[in-house]
Amino acid sequence: MSRSSNDRIPHSRVDKFAERRAELGEAALQTLAELGYARTSLREIAQNSEFSHGVLHYYFSDKVDLILCSVRQYKARCVTRYDEVTEGARTLDELMDGFVDALGETVRSEAPLHRLWYDLRSQALFEPAFRTDVAELDKSLEQMIWRIMSRFSELAGKPLEVLPAVIYAMLDGLFQQCLLKHVCGDETAIPVMQEQVRWTVTQVLGVPTRAAAPALPRRRRAGAAAAH
Repeated sequence: MSRSSNDRIPHSRVDKFAERRAELGEAALQTLAELGYARTSLREIAQNSEFSHGVLHYYFSDKVDLILCSVRQYKARCVTRYDEVTEGARTLDELMDGFVDALGETVRSEAPLHRLWYDLRSQALFEPAFRTDVAELDKSLEQMIWRIMSRFSELAGKPLEVLPAVIYAMLDGLFQQCLLKHVCGDETAIPVMQEQVRWTVTQVLGVPTRAAAPALPRRRRAGAAAAH
């Protein structure tokens, strides 16, 4: 029976190769996030890092391979972070506070990395090479949101009557809007998003919680005040 080339390579060598890819992908992440997909190449990434073009080309077939490796690692950390929030919460308000705090902090500290993710998701509409990996990553994020919502449901004692894809699209849409406003310099983007997430979750669950009213646009608030 014939064996593939991978079968003939000792596992230790395969593991070291994968570990080195992970190290390089992590090191290149910030450069990728700053430049975005359209402006990157392996040579450009090498010029902005401590690694040579030859090293990057040895471990990655092209920039798509490197970008997907980097983003997969980052999104895996994101999922772990929210799972820890979910598992540690003991009350509905504790989970809500932990969830919206984590959303706000990741926009503040990791906006370029999230921008890279949305860049790749958009590119997947045009680049077939991205589609399988982006679809898998997007599904993992949907499943993460569903785990969070399932914990909300458990703590609230209310059944979920919404599809996983629907609640993911709702919350992801609010997050992406916030990210765009934040990178444009809107200082209210994060707190407004946090209030909107609180309101959305409580509406889906059908339960009240603290600070669940969505923030109204300033113009609308002013008009409402004048009417009274």
